[in-house]
Amino acid sequence: MKQALMTICICLLGTLPAFAQTTPQKPEPKAPAAAKAEAMPSVDQILDKHVQALGGKAAIEKVSSTIITGTFELPAMGMSGSLEIYAKAPNKHATVINLSGFGVVQSGFNGTVGWSQDPQSGLRELTGAELADAKRDSDFYKDIKLKQLYPKMTVTGKEKVGERDAYVVEATPADGKPEKMYFDTLTGLLLRVDRDRESPEGSAHVESYFEDYRETGGVKSPFTIKIVRPEISFTLKATEVKQNIPIDDAKFNKPAAQ
Repeated sequence: MKQALMTICICLLGTLPAFAQTTPQKPEPKAPAAAKAEAMPSVDQILDKHVQALGGKAAIEKVSSTIITGTFELPAMGMSGSLEIYAKAPNKHATVINLSGFGVVQSGFNGTVGWSQDPQSGLRELTGAELADAKRDSDFYKDIKLKQLYPKMTVTGKEKVGERDAYVVEATPADGKPEKMYFDTLTGLLLRVDRDRESPEGSAHVESYFEDYRETGGVKSPFTIKIVRPEISFTLKATEVKQNIPIDDAKFNKPAAQ
């Protein structure tokens, strides 16, 4: 579920900054120099532990579609809205956010075409780096395909994410900028991802924090994701998750121009 939620920030990057500003987050303190000398597990060990923590490869592959309902919260502005996410194997995704005081924000990827629509920018088709990001994030089985999607992965050390210790993995996709993934040293769960995202407003640094992991159908997913940028922060919360529900492919197609 987290890759579905993460995809939302792609279409929101160019819209929400127009009416919301928040105080920049302070960067996480770096690990002491002494900690860097500590023996680190391999990338394979970290990724294997992550998959097992989620429920295991077999359990993940038993799920072929997900429908999520929840809320979108923009605390600094006192704004909130409803959230709907539709995801289908192998790589289809669509979101609908109805944000009070702003309107409906939608995005989707039908396996080939990526798109977004909102009251400010209207309907547009994703291209270039935006499309590559959407394609990668829409992979339904991303958690068990990380080494395929990120051909270059390196363990760079250990840092704190809140009160948790995390192994830091720098992951570089074939067609994009490097990302930093933070995996809990004890549980193996993904706690945070740092990456630069392209939008109509230009490149933006985005930090995603994953919290409140719960099991649904034998697979754990974060029910809360906090998205942090220097000028804006928002929270996505899932309230209901349904799996293996039939979803019409038309749900993911780019809407007809009005």
